Amino acid sequence: MKMSYVYFLANKNNTVIYVGVTSDLLKRIYQHKTKAYKGFASKYNCDKLVYYETFTDINQAIAREKQIKAGNRTRKMRLIEADNPQWNDLSDGWLFYFD
Repeated sequence: MKMSYVYFLANKNNTVIYVGVTSDLLKRIYQHKTKAYKGFASKYNCDKLVYYETFTDINQAIAREKQIKAGNRTRKMRLIEADNPQWNDLSDGWLFYFD
């Protein structure tokens, strides 16, 4: 079964939150951390994974991403802080898979 993910990235000071969707979280985080693509996340240095949700259907993940993006920053912060109150990088240690 192919998993899909909605994820939040933050910059170093947690002043910017980026919301994305992917079917390969490990690869996508690697792309963000290496700034493989130019865009919002790379422009604002969002490379710290602070939150993610897992789905078994990409359509559900896309619908959830749209729902989250329609909300305000406070709602996004509440989601993050419920599971990750220190805003730690949940992907710490993941990059060794690509070395």
